[in-house]
Amino acid sequence: MFNSSRPSRRYDGQVAVVTGASSGIGCALALTLADRGASVVGLARRQDLLDQLSAELTRRSPGSATEVCDVGEADAYQAALGRIEEDRGRIDILINNAGIDLMLRASDGALSTVRRVLDINFMGTVAGTLAVLPGMIERRSGIVVNVSSDSARAPEPRQGAYAASKAAVTAFTDSVAHEVASQGVHVHLLYPGWVPTAMGLSGDEDGGSLPPKMVRRTADGVATLVADRMGGPRIDINAAHLPLLAPFVRTLAPGMYQKAMRRLGTTG
Repeated sequence: MFNSSRPSRRYDGQVAVVTGASSGIGCALALTLADRGASVVGLARRQDLLDQLSAELTRRSPGSATEVCDVGEADAYQAALGRIEEDRGRIDILINNAGIDLMLRASDGALSTVRRVLDINFMGTVAGTLAVLPGMIERRSGIVVNVSSDSARAPEPRQGAYAASKAAVTAFTDSVAHEVASQGVHVHLLYPGWVPTAMGLSGDEDGGSLPPKMVRRTADGVATLVADRMGGPRIDINAAHLPLLAPFVRTLAPGMYQKAMRRLGTTG
C-alpha cells in the first residue's frame, strides 16, 4: 500500500521537528524528511542515540540537528520549540511521535504509571501542538502530525493507560484539525499499525503474541506514507486498514468482541 505512481513529495527549505527521533518510527521519519529536502531537528531523551542520528541527518540534509528533550516535561518541550522557531525563523512541520507504553494491571493500582504515560503521550502532544500553531496560523501554512494508535480504537487488557492516552490524542487532534483547517494548517492523526520497534515489541512482555501480518508495518514504510500523505485533505493517515473494523465489530457483534478481548486478558 506504500507504493505510489506519484513522485515523492518534497519539503525543500522547510523546517521540520520530529520528537522521539532517536529510534523506530521517529528516526525513520527524521531521515525520510531529510532525504526530501527538509532541515530536520530531531528531539529525543537519549544523547547517545541522538549522536548517532545527528551524523546521518547532517549527511542527508546539512541544515539538520538534534537536541535532547523530554516531551513529558511540557514546559521544557515548549521552550525547546520556541528556541528552534526563533533560531530558524519558523517551524513548518511538527511530528509529535515520542511515546511510551507501560503495562497497567488494574489490580496493581499504579496511578503513577497512568500519570507518566499521559504526561508523555497526551500532554507532550498537546504542548507541542499548541506551541507551533500560532506561528503556523499567522503564516497560514504548516503541518502537525500527532501519532495515535489502533489501541485507541480497540483497547486490550493491561493497555488502559496507553489506550486512554492515545484516545485523548485522537480527540484533541480531531478538534484542533477542524478548527484550523480553514487557516491553511493541516493537522493529522497517524495510526502506524504495529511496527517492530522497541516499544512495539514491549507488548510481548505479558506473554502476548505478534499481531496478524495485515497490521504489521515497518518504520521506513510508515515514514514514507506520512511524507507522502501529510499536508493532504484527510485528517487520518492509516498505515493499516484492518483495525478500522474494530469499532464495527464491537457494535455489531459485542459478544464475540468481548470474548476475544477477555481471552487476551487471561494470558500472561
